[in-house]
Amino acid sequence: MSLPPIATPSLLASIRARTFLPPNVWYFVAGVTLSVLNRPDEIPRIFQYAIEKDGVPKENGEKGEMKHNQQLQIARRLREALVKAAPIGGLPKSINALLALKTATPPSLLDEPLGYSPSARSAEIFGTPSPQIMHRGQKFFDQVYGKVSQRVMVQMDRSGTEDLGLTARLMYGYILSNTNVLSAAESSFVLIAGIIPQDVNPQLKGHLKGAINNGATVEEVNAVRDIVLQLCRAAGMKSIGSASPGGWGWRGDIASLAKL
Repeated sequence: MSLPPIATPSLLASIRARTFLPPNVWYFVAGVTLSVLNRPDEIPRIFQYAIEKDGVPKENGEKGEMKHNQQLQIARRLREALVKAAPIGGLPKSINALLALKTATPPSLLDEPLGYSPSARSAEIFGTPSPQIMHRGQKFFDQVYGKVSQRVMVQMDRSGTEDLGLTARLMYGYILSNTNVLSAAESSFVLIAGIIPQDVNPQLKGHLKGAINNGATVEEVNAVRDIVLQLCRAAGMKSIGSASPGGWGWRGDIASLAKL
């Protein structure tokens, strides 16, 4: 039995038109949000809408090659966002979302193994010294968390197992700090989109600030937060209160830049 759709054309049109949202961001923020909400079936709908609205040259007379390049950029950015969502939302959800996306992607817009890799992660894993990647990851972590970065990392190192801090270093090194496809600010948008549906306010506070530290404006961060909330509510999430023993939603106020 199929689930009722969330990403309706009217909802996607509203999200795409959100004021202050940076260009070419809405579709991967929506994709990550719905992936973390465990609705991988919605990913093809988002991709097809993005191709229809953003994958066509704006000027008449432009060649088919430009149309192909625009659509390829959409496909790659959405895939990269779903990869970057794995550390924050869980690898199984990213797997399901990426496989669902592949069913809707023409072969010409896929990046196959042993071919060109826009992220160059394969070269980083097999051809770049690990300390170099880990150093890049630490710089990215320090930029996200700013003056509290050392405190946050020490807290993870002293969580009862130093493996928590090591896991964070690996994620930041090999996944999150790679900005070949998505910029630092866009990577922060991925993290915000993956955190809000999970009702983990301490992490959301850090990454709202982190997006600012990565170069986004306050208006852009607020716009990303708003469209994630719009999707979550369309999926049925709501405020359930701190005293509720169960339910699907947020137990307290959802962190925002205005409240930090």
